[in-house]
Amino acid sequence: MTAGEKAKALAEQAKGKAKKAMGQKVGNERVTAEGQAEKSTGHARQAKENIKDAFKH
Repeated sequence: MTAGEKAKALAEQAKGKAKKAMGQKVGNERVTAEGQAEKSTGHARQAKENIKDAFKH
């Protein structure tokens, strides 16, 4: 996994986690769902890069 892609995945996960927590705190279900979606997208991006790395070797 390239360093840039790894950082992008981790940043997306962190942003989603913060957005989800904020949505839960203020009781906004839409923001909570958006945060969870961003977090999941970050996890998927990281998994994709890990798979690409596995096939490089």
